[in-house]
Amino acid sequence: MRRSTFLAAATATALTTGLFTGLTPARADGTTGGPVLVDANGWNEPGLVFVTAHSDSPITHITAHFYPLDAPEGAQEAGSTENFTQYSGQDATSGTWRAPVHLADLGDYRVTVDLQDASGATVTGSLSRDPLRYRTIVMVSGLTATPSVPDYLHQQVSVSGTALARDPRTPDAPVPAAGTPVDVVADTGLGRTITTATAGPDGRFTAAYVPTEQSFRLSAAPQASSSYPGAIDLSTYPTQWLHTTQAPVRFTASTHSLNLKQGATGTVTGHAEIQTTAGWQPLPNTAITLMDSSVVAGQTTTDSRGDYTLRVSSESPAPNAELFAGTDYMPFQQVATQPFSLHVAYTTHIDAGVSLYDDSALHVDDGYVYYEDARAHWPAKPTVTLQYSKDGKSGWKNATSIPIKIRYNKPLFEETFARTFTAPDTDAYWRARFDGNPDLGSSTTKPVHLYRYATRITGFHASPHPVRKGQPISFGGTLQYKKGNTWKPLTDDAWPTLYFKPRGSSTYHYVCELDTDKKGHLIGMVAAKQDGTWALAVNRQTGDHYLRSTRVTDYVDVR
Repeated sequence: MRRSTFLAAATATALTTGLFTGLTPARADGTTGGPVLVDANGWNEPGLVFVTAHSDSPITHITAHFYPLDAPEGAQEAGSTENFTQYSGQDATSGTWRAPVHLADLGDYRVTVDLQDASGATVTGSLSRDPLRYRTIVMVSGLTATPSVPDYLHQQVSVSGTALARDPRTPDAPVPAAGTPVDVVADTGLGRTITTATAGPDGRFTAAYVPTEQSFRLSAAPQASSSYPGAIDLSTYPTQWLHTTQAPVRFTASTHSLNLKQGATGTVTGHAEIQTTAGWQPLPNTAITLMDSSVVAGQTTTDSRGDYTLRVSSESPAPNAELFAGTDYMPFQQVATQPFSLHVAYTTHIDAGVSLYDDSALHVDDGYVYYEDARAHWPAKPTVTLQYSKDGKSGWKNATSIPIKIRYNKPLFEETFARTFTAPDTDAYWRARFDGNPDLGSSTTKPVHLYRYATRITGFHASPHPVRKGQPISFGGTLQYKKGNTWKPLTDDAWPTLYFKPRGSSTYHYVCELDTDKKGHLIGMVAAKQDGTWALAVNRQTGDHYLRSTRVTDYVDVR
């Protein structure tokens, strides 16, 4: 059997360098198959050392020696162990071996290892690249979360566990790590939510956490404290995955579509509920969002009763959108949707000149309508309705419809309308109204009061009768106008017109205008010339407020 012995020579300088820079695994110089040390450290297991090594032949003996990290070369070892048993590996040629370590003082130790395999090859004093951290280990035991599956009615997760301190000198007798701060970590993959609890005298700690994600990984990590200076703090492993339950949601909407004038605001109201083990119940404090693709066009929140009021502006960029109850990634509730559409009637502007003639003809001229927004469009056959009302405030009636002539079909270009017709009421307020459509809002002109009173001549007669040629003829009668249901004297320079038709003729000829006194009585006379019919009518210079009258006549015989 081949047998050779090697001593891994190392000065203090070389040892120190190896601790911080790492060493190539030690092996017998000039050999091709002896034992090789990979590493030796404590793996954060109190009172144990783990040696990883391999060889061509089964490894039969291991001894580990421990030196204070700052001990000079040649210093006496602080202790050693050789009671190794294989911890992992397929066979004794390669793997990890562990053994208990008993040292008097806590601290970090340099480790050298002696290895021997079945062929008799040995390596002595191989330096581990890592030191042995012979320290108290503070760890968490019995980490639990209640409830294990949080839901809408049970959102708060209570996290508890016990913080223990294990001294490597007495590894089998852990003690409560009283006063140790413990970070409870809920890792969602998108970030870490941390709350800190403090271990009590028995090492127990409790923390409360309300999940913000549907899935999260729960762990606990002791933190440094003055009670255990220099201790190794170990997080719990394995961690616990928790998943919340998302409950179904439903909600109502008072309308699934709005028709608004440009610049106006509409309202959608409704009620949101969530399904729990207790049945459907109101869903408070949940976002109700109006969205078109990724554009938020409006948002509100349900109140304590699950009710909401959402205001929607006509400027909302959401002609075809959806209403959402809730948002993505909510841990305890699903998202519910409702369809929604918005139709805007864009603002129009209208104006027109309206006048009433003395023959009851109502004339509309210089009328125009236009809109400003390029998103608007004229209907196929737009019209304007002429309306009238007794008081200009209510009771509007339609008088006639006037077509709008579309010539430009562009924003800010005026499209015109005009018409003349017989007015159905000669004492009323008038306005022109564009009724609009889903694309165009309605608009009206300001009401204008147009009135013309009916006129008449009562008791008309010419005298004397008969009369001699060349003698004066005077005319009697009263000129009146009707206001409401009452006939009143017309005295405001109405100037009724006098006509004459000679006997045998069919044509009246203008003679002159007569005057009236304060009671509306006719004033005026003419010289008699020949037989014929005298006629009087209000039909010229009637001003702005009077209509033509019916013609009255009287025949006079001239001798």
